[in-house]
Amino acid sequence: QVQLVESGGDSVQAGGSLRLSCVASGDAYRRYCMGWFRQPQEKEREGVAIIDGDGSISYAESVKGRFTISRDNAKNILYLQMNSLKPEDTAMYYCAADEPPCIYGGIGTSLRKILTYNYSGQGTQVTVSS
Repeated sequence: QVQLVESGGDSVQAGGSLRLSCVASGDAYRRYCMGWFRQPQEKEREGVAIIDGDGSISYAESVKGRFTISRDNAKNILYLQMNSLKPEDTAMYYCAADEPPCIYGGIGTSLRKILTYNYSGQGTQVTVSS
């Protein structure tokens, strides 16, 4: 069983930065696939970034070069550093976790799989104004 609690969401202007955090409980954290997905209001969810237990990473094209996912296995914390934020990044952001394998079948498949992970948090709101 894994419990996830996100924080760090806020309202910022376009071009600004935010860092989201996700604290995970459970001893299996180190080997779990961890990822972030987001859901804009009245739109579909989108996988944003994924990191496996060995540190392999994949990003959605929409955030590549602007967002950085990382994990601190000693503290059981997952991060999402978001730079150069755009209004289209406005969404509720969720972290998610599941058993490996994490990145397989291509980046698109791996990012879509985040949406079906067994564990996710309550979300943190990011609002970017123009």
